[in-house]
Amino acid sequence: MIKIKQLQFRYKGAEQAALQNIELAVPANTILGLLGPNGAGKTTLLSILSGLLSCPANTVFVDGCDISSRNTRLKPRLSLVPQDYAFYQQLSVRENLSFFAGAQGLSKSVINERIRDVSEITGLEDRLEAKAISLSGGLKRRLNLAIGLLNKPQLLLLDEPTVGIDPHSRHFILEAIKRINAQGTTIVYTSHYMEEVEALCDEIVIVDKGQVMLQGSLQSLLQAGSRQSFCVDLCELPTAESMERLHQVLTFHRDLLRLNIEVDSTSDIIDALQTLQECQLNIGRIHYGANNLEELFLDLTQRSLRD
Repeated sequence: MIKIKQLQFRYKGAEQAALQNIELAVPANTILGLLGPNGAGKTTLLSILSGLLSCPANTVFVDGCDISSRNTRLKPRLSLVPQDYAFYQQLSVRENLSFFAGAQGLSKSVINERIRDVSEITGLEDRLEAKAISLSGGLKRRLNLAIGLLNKPQLLLLDEPTVGIDPHSRHFILEAIKRINAQGTTIVYTSHYMEEVEALCDEIVIVDKGQVMLQGSLQSLLQAGSRQSFCVDLCELPTAESMERLHQVLTFHRDLLRLNIEVDSTSDIIDALQTLQECQLNIGRIHYGANNLEELFLDLTQRSLRD
């Protein structure tokens, strides 16, 4: 569905490129999790895919179409659901849906049908006459999503669609996204909630400083990072003497009050615990287990930012 080759983009007047040599392939009918710290280039990439920003010829293809020009950009059906609310607060839900359906070129004969369909998908059937300004945060997020579904997109770009809402509304939106994908829509999903990405996404791309740091299937990335981690959370900063003793015996990385200790076997863990006890560290919590996506993400982006 998406093929990107050597994409570079620099905002006018910027010292550094927002995107550098991006190479990316997204199969049809998948959900891609696009992850990265703030300022990593995620929104810039979504803006290029949606046509809000221009791109060089022969770098970005959607459904086989080079989207560098307006004529080819309009061929694939795609939709962007931004992080900000993208509707008119003083209009009703129905009026917003009708307006944006017309703005997307839908004929009058199908607008009512599409309003009925998207309001059913997003659970807004009973709120069609309510003014958008009166909706809760979760319902406003659903309205944002409903507008993005009006044109039956082949490619749906979701920029943090669950930010700032309650768990019930978040669960509803995630289930709706699964159903949309099951009906054949390819989805690019950005979020800072790693548990959402693990629950939804087939493919993962992590970007930082405008570059792709890691990409692959969720399963393969977690398996590749499945080394057992042994983390110790301290209640207070260790003394210099304790740190010197630890460095003599253990291999670890320290991030403020957290020690990430390298272990290969159960005996290594026992030895590490004995060393920690000998150093009289004030331990609040010990975690041992396989790395999850959040640990993989933090390890990768923190290391690149330090370097």
